[in-house]
Amino acid sequence: MDRREFTSRALMAMLAGVTVTLTGCGSENPAAPEAPPSVKLGTVANNHGHAVVVTSAQQLAGGNITLSIQGDSSHDHTLELTAAEVSRIRAGERVAKDSVLSRGHVHTVVFN
Repeated sequence: MDRREFTSRALMAMLAGVTVTLTGCGSENPAAPEAPPSVKLGTVANNHGHAVVVTSAQQLAGGNITLSIQGDSSHDHTLELTAAEVSRIRAGERVAKDSVLSRGHVHTVVFN
């Protein structure tokens, strides 16, 4: 028996009666952490370069938000979403909303 085999057998003999128990803090069945929501892209109707996105951070914050939908367009519009609408977007529900009037027109933005 060489030194490597001896060491291996000696360790196996020492660990033969060892039981390893892993425990966590709190509950015996902790809830799995919730994955952060993905970025939600809106579809802009009658589009000429506008783009809009609701970030993960905005969805987690859960309050009212005002978004710029300028994208590559030469002008901007804003889209105002209530906390309830942000929550629905996060849940994957369909939300359609008109942008604020700018340059004589609005755009309907649809999420999901």
